Amino acid sequence: MEIGGPVAQFKAFFRSHWTRGAAGRETPDWVWHFAYRTWLLALLFKLLGSSWDESWHFKFLRDDLAPPHLINSVGTGIAVVLVAIHTFTGMAATKRAQRLAQAGLAVFLVAAPLDVINHRINGLDLTAWSPSHALLYLGTALMIAGLIDGWFAAGPRGPGWTLVLGTLWVFFLENTLFPNGQQEYGSLEMASCTPNGVLDPSSCYAERELLEFAAQQLGRPVDYTAIEHFALPIPSWVYPLWGIGVAALVLAVAAKTIGKTWAATAVAGAYVAYRAVIWPMLVAADFPPSAVPFYLVFVGLAIDLVRRFGLPHLGEAAAGAVAVTALGYGALYAQDQLLAAPPTAWWSAPIALVGIAVLWAAGRPIAQRLRQQA
Repeated sequence: MEIGGPVAQFKAFFRSHWTRGAAGRETPDWVWHFAYRTWLLALLFKLLGSSWDESWHFKFLRDDLAPPHLINSVGTGIAVVLVAIHTFTGMAATKRAQRLAQAGLAVFLVAAPLDVINHRINGLDLTAWSPSHALLYLGTALMIAGLIDGWFAAGPRGPGWTLVLGTLWVFFLENTLFPNGQQEYGSLEMASCTPNGVLDPSSCYAERELLEFAAQQLGRPVDYTAIEHFALPIPSWVYPLWGIGVAALVLAVAAKTIGKTWAATAVAGAYVAYRAVIWPMLVAADFPPSAVPFYLVFVGLAIDLVRRFGLPHLGEAAAGAVAVTALGYGALYAQDQLLAAPPTAWWSAPIALVGIAVLWAAGRPIAQRLRQQA
């Protein structure tokens, strides 16, 4: 039974269900839906804020009160309230889901001030791969993992169940791949600074103040070395191993939980579609563009094609690793030739193949648990 709109549901929840209870407490379907819709709203604020934030920091110096940070803060505030409600009432959450959400929020709230301190000391809000940023990603990942676990295990089955689960996996994938944005923005930043192959700092997307600050941190003038260190400080093997290898493992688990034929392709496609839509919007607002990871759709496609054969787990892991590596690296190479892609160490393909196979095979207990809960 649904109760009116969001405001009516908010009032009804606190009037009828604001009592202390243990996690796993019986929860009406409308409360599940209300809680998870609010979570999706919080994650949407996080998504929009972080998308703008990464582009912002390739143009301007860091500002704690920059608009993207404020948008992120709205999402964080909603998450704090929701975790408190789950914890107090025990509703719309399993024990494991609640613990994951609590742990994720704790990590995030510790990481946020550490990130501010880090940038007070080091200045630039780059790279996206810094330790303080990694803690923010970890905290967010734990919270979303808790939401996925709770919805998969106990969420009300119905027409919207798959849509909510799939959307949560899109948010999880975006959070996982966010640090790769460093290279996706950085590669086009370098291209903007070297029109016709000749360095011209005045043509960079980044403002002169930002370039000078980055150069001063190295004790150099604004030259090629300083700009490259600002835009592309990450080794070229990181991008494909993370964007293909790690993304494939996320999509493989997503496909198992969603249980639909083209689930991995749909999750990857939704993420890529979002990136393709937000890109021109940011450019229209005079912010730097990024390379869009179109190749990721083929990573999802590889997983779905292998799943259709119904192989035993170890066979699926081996075949999946081969398919993902072949289609993923092949699509990334095509994107590099036809559109734009970050610098890529192509010799990393065998490493990705072995890593995906081993980690996929090691996930057998997870696969067995998912089959039991499905």
